Amino acid sequence: MNPILSFIVVLIGVYGLATSKNIIKSIICINITQTAVVLIFLNLGSFNFGDIPIITDEVIPMVDPLPQALMITTIIIGTTITALALMLSIKTFHYYGTLDWKEMMGRE
Repeated sequence: MNPILSFIVVLIGVYGLATSKNIIKSIICINITQTAVVLIFLNLGSFNFGDIPIITDEVIPMVDPLPQALMITTIIIGTTITALALMLSIKTFHYYGTLDWKEMMGRE
């Protein structure tokens, strides 16, 4: 995937987050943005015809495994944060009776 397309997906996620009135939709938009950022980093960390990093006697261009390791860590942390956000949204729904941001801010 092209990094420019990934950046457009980031902008779509940020736009959805800015215009969303529902907590669940906001969580989904944050996940879309996070996924697009992971794709950007993976695209910038790789190149065409790069080989896997295995120790050999030959001198060949190899792909750096560090961005991949960092992005899998990011995915795991993002999944955990998503689960926590969904759990908090359930608790918020039980307390306020709605998942609309504006209705919750109007109550005290």
